[in-house]
This record gives sequence, C-alpha cells and structure tokens, in this order.
Amino acid sequence: MGKDIRVRFAPSPTGYLHLGGARTALYNWLWARQHGGQLVLRIEDTDRERSTEENTRIVLDSMRWLGLDWDEGPEVGGPHGPYFQMERLDVYREHTERLVASGHAYRCYCTKEELAAAREAQKKAGQPFFRYPGTCRERADEPDLPFVVRLRAPSEGSVGWDDLVKGRLDYPNSELQDVVLVRSDGVPLYNLGAVVDDVTMGITLVARGDDHMVNTPIQILLYRALGAGVPRFAHMPMILGPDGQKLSKRHAAVAVLDYRDKGYLPDGVVNYLARLGWSHGDQEIFSRDELIAKFDWEHVGKAGAKYDAKKFESVQAEHLRMLPDADLAREALPFLAEKGIDVPAGDRRLVAAMPYVKPRATTLRDVAFAVEYFLVDEPAIEDKGKRKFLVPDKAAVLRDLREAIAPVEPFDVAHLEPRVNAWMEERGLTFKDYAQSARVALTGRTASPGLLEVMEVLGRERTLERLERGAHIAEGG
Repeated sequence: MGKDIRVRFAPSPTGYLHLGGARTALYNWLWARQHGGQLVLRIEDTDRERSTEENTRIVLDSMRWLGLDWDEGPEVGGPHGPYFQMERLDVYREHTERLVASGHAYRCYCTKEELAAAREAQKKAGQPFFRYPGTCRERADEPDLPFVVRLRAPSEGSVGWDDLVKGRLDYPNSELQDVVLVRSDGVPLYNLGAVVDDVTMGITLVARGDDHMVNTPIQILLYRALGAGVPRFAHMPMILGPDGQKLSKRHAAVAVLDYRDKGYLPDGVVNYLARLGWSHGDQEIFSRDELIAKFDWEHVGKAGAKYDAKKFESVQAEHLRMLPDADLAREALPFLAEKGIDVPAGDRRLVAAMPYVKPRATTLRDVAFAVEYFLVDEPAIEDKGKRKFLVPDKAAVLRDLREAIAPVEPFDVAHLEPRVNAWMEERGLTFKDYAQSARVALTGRTASPGLLEVMEVLGRERTLERLERGAHIAEGG
C-alpha cells in the first residue's frame, strides 16, 4: 500500500470527457490520494481519425476544473513517458517482438477477402459469432506482405481474478480467440497498448468501467506472457440514464465542461459523481477531504447507478450554500461578465448580497441572475411588474417611503426595520399597500430577497434613486 499504489486514467481524446470517464478518474484519484500513491494520466490517442489536440485539451481542462490533479502525464512529465500512445510505438514494437519470439503471439497475413470468406462460411455453418480459424497460427515463413499480430490464445483452462468490486471472476479459455493485438500499420489495439503501458509504468491497480471486463482475461494473459506481475482490478458499473440504459445526451448533459458552463461547482460535481455508485452509510454531502478519507472499493455497487438530475441539483445547491460569501462572489464573476457586468474590485454589494441569494440559488448562473440588479445603474423592469405595481396611485407612497427612510443611519436592516414599521403605522398602511411596488422599483422584479435586505445591499443612495425612479415611472414617466 502507500506509495506502492500506482493507478492510471487513460482516456481517448476523441471528444469531451464524459461523466462516466470523470467518475473513473475520480475513483482512481481518491484511491491514490488516500494512500499517498500516484495517479498516472496517459492519453490513448491511437484512433488517429478522431483523436485531436483540441480533444486532448478538453480532457485536460476537464480534469483540472474538477480538481483531479495527476502525478505523471501530459504537462506534468514523469519518469515513464511519453504519455501519449502514438509517441510510444517503439515501446509497443519491442514488446510485440518479445511476444512473437516467445510464441505467445504470431503474425497473421490473412487478407480482408480471406477473412470475409471465412466469416461467411462460419455464418452458413450456423456459428453465431465469427471466430478466427487460426489460418496463420502455425505459419513459419515470413513473407514480405502486410500482417497483423494476433494473440495465441489458450483453449484449455481458465483465467480469473479477484475483482475489488465484482468479487471472484473466472472465464474459460475456450471462449477466447486469437484477437488482433497490432494492426498492419504497427499501431497497437487497446489490449496490447494498455497492457504494455501498465507494465512499463508500474501500474498496480486497474480501475475502470465494467464494459472493459471482456478485455481483462486477454490482458491477464498478456501480462503473464510479458513476465510481468498482474495488477489488481476494480471494475465499476456503468452510469445509467433514468430509463436504465447507458447514460447519453438524450438523458442529460454528459460532458464535464457542460456542468462548468451551467454554473456548477467542481466540488458539487465531484460529490455527486462519487455517490453515483458508491456509498458511505446514509451520508450524501461530502467535502473533498471526506471523500479522500472515506472512499473504499467495498462499497462501490455491483449494479449500474441511475443518473438523477434533481439529486444532482440538490447536491450542487448544498455545495453552493457551503461556500463562504466572498468565495461565492468570486466564483460568480465570470457569469456576471457574460452579462456584460464588470464588477469593480472591492464592490461591497456583491459580497453583501450573497447571504440573501444563496438560499434560492442552485448554480452560479442563478447567483449571477439574482445579483444582477444590485450591480447595474438602472435595473430593467419586468413588463408584468411595471403594469401591475408601478401604477399612478403608487407614486405618492413610493416617494413617502423614500422620505421616511432617507435619514436612517446606519442604513441597514436593523435600523431600517423600526423606521419602516413606524412609517406604516403612522400612515395606516399594510405591507401589501407598498411592498411589491417598492420591490419592482428597487429590483425591476416581482420576486427578490426581503425588501429591507435589498435596501441594505443597495445602500442609501441607490435605494433613494430607485424609489424616485419608480415613482416617476408610476406617473407615466
């Protein structure tokens, strides 16, 4: 344990980082951080048509936004690089030659036409799945022709392992076949590339989605064929949509950076992903440090976990409310900037508004929307609120309220409240006689935090200006 633990996350840069991939990265990261081990990030970019630098950047940005730092890999370096598979072809070639020389793999010269004919013959014979017939298995010559390299799979016995999530698993070798390890262009397929990388990078635990379990028997054979120790395995169940099918875009946003752009907090996303397939009693909300301390493989579920958008929002909202006011204000700045609102450094209104907008907000976008009217010179007034509450007979009451509160010092809720109550009593008014008109005048909206809280955040000058403007609009101005 401890520093001997080396785990890896090995995404393919063929698109965005999916929530399922992010959870795989997270569980590996938690295990490494809990035990003082190392997380290796490597990029499986052998799909040359879809792997791009832009997609790699998206993966790295997603990891960094989530706060999942890596100890070795792109932009960090390390003693086992390079960390892009297309830069490691010489390493794969060397290990492939060892496998061929030892008889654990062989060159296959079958053409596409020959394989198609064999597939058709097997189909006519009633075989449900194509199985390579072993045409080149015992071939001794080495013609100057294109070839792939195939695994010489055993047909007797079984391959098994004690999975940290699934328990004991055994697969009969009779179900294996001579899969292709290296394409004719010298680029390895997943099984060989992953194993060679694991071996040369000293990986001790392979934790990944259970859709890879079909590859594990082949990979165990390859570890052994290379004379390497077999790492431990932990196969996590898939994340499912509400309908029980694999989570996809038809269910929800599935790209990590979509949640950044929606205004989610990294800690909220990390918390929800951690609980999406793992439990620690009935606890739902975790700090990052708590997750590191409490994560284990024993309580990772064996069955798929269903994505729940409402639960995700609830967890996110809890983390938003946990943020100190100054931190929440800072996190909201980019979303205010999108609205064209440049908040001056040290503007007290933004931080002062946080206690009043937190309880009603789920995302940083909600926060930015909720504080917008505090920060602009003149808030836009909703048509419905204007028509209903800024009407001629409210102009006088707005000006009267303005005169009543103008001398209050200090201009805060504690001192505004008794003055407003006294004013109401003096005038024989109830809350409904003035509150909504004042609210629309001050915020431009029919819904906001408490009226006195809004006044305190706005400050005396802006409050008085907006009440006068509201009265002017009520008079038809």
